[in-house]
Amino acid sequence: MKFPALFKPLQVGPYKLAHRVAMAPLTRMRAERDSFSPRPLNAEYYGQRATRGGLIIAEASPVLSHGRGNPATPGIYSEAQIAGWRKVVDAVHAKGGIIFLQLWHVGRVSHSSFHGGELPVSASAIAIKAEGMKAMTADGKIADYETPRALETDEVKGIVEAFRQGARNALAAGFDGVEIHGANGYLLEQFLQSRSNQRTDQYGGSIENRARLLLEVTQAAIDVWGANRVGVRLSPHGIANDSGEPDPMPLYIHVVKALDKLGLAYLHFIEPRSSGAGRADVHWENVPSAMVLFRPHYSGVLMTAGGFTGETANAAIAEGHADLIAFGRIFISNPDLPRRLEHAYPITPYNRATFYGGEEKGYTDYPVFDELTPA
Repeated sequence: MKFPALFKPLQVGPYKLAHRVAMAPLTRMRAERDSFSPRPLNAEYYGQRATRGGLIIAEASPVLSHGRGNPATPGIYSEAQIAGWRKVVDAVHAKGGIIFLQLWHVGRVSHSSFHGGELPVSASAIAIKAEGMKAMTADGKIADYETPRALETDEVKGIVEAFRQGARNALAAGFDGVEIHGANGYLLEQFLQSRSNQRTDQYGGSIENRARLLLEVTQAAIDVWGANRVGVRLSPHGIANDSGEPDPMPLYIHVVKALDKLGLAYLHFIEPRSSGAGRADVHWENVPSAMVLFRPHYSGVLMTAGGFTGETANAAIAEGHADLIAFGRIFISNPDLPRRLEHAYPITPYNRATFYGGEEKGYTDYPVFDELTPA
């Protein structure tokens, strides 16, 4: 076996994983366009990538309607969406797989066309200003980002309750756990970081205050699931969606230590080298390693993602920096990725042009490797 560290069993919460090749949460924009419900095509896609004892984290799903910022992204706030997700879960469970759902609110990474003309919301009324960044409208066009409306203090409690209800809905859909999306410049990270959070109430100012919403949302999910079936995703040093804390270490050390006390299923990092929220192939050089920086501060299962190959993933686990590696782009183009890594079969390249939206092409039409056919 070429990558033995990747194929050692691992206990994640109540689940015994057969290997350490996880499927990362990947926005694909192929849900029903009107109801935002998963459909049979989505169930086929996830079922193709399921393996016995393998962990899949399903794509980010808004916990309420004003939490979305892209067309055709599945939600987890309606009965139709719950029913659609149940078919996805059934397809994964039929293969012996384990599947968590990532709970999402995009905050200011949105456009008023998704919200009946109302502005997107955020921690503060600060627009995305990164050069070249544009919003997507509800009809798939490109527009400038708008200045969001700052959530009132009493509205923030409603965000917590929306995540709590999303966690309940995921439980009703049959998922095995949930992951809180606290990364990539979306709402929870907008509260975490000082450049997007200039509030003066209990959710702004100090590190403790800016971390409050993430921790309250995480606790709400724990109240539904129990801590050992809840994960959290973070992107320290990330710059996706105009994010970026001027001095990230004090903030994220505080957050990681606070999460460590909760007994989560796992903590999930996006490596800074790949911080781009999927918009482009990104591989920054000479940047810090999240898994190396924060492993000393976290005693539980640590997962990391971001441009890994079989070689680098195996090394990360063998050297003790991480316990589990989440693969994204190459899991899109290799539905049998764990098998390919286990047997050192060639990796099919992905087609970025088919990542977002569409039907079968670039979604369910990637073949598994046939040992009988020359590569």
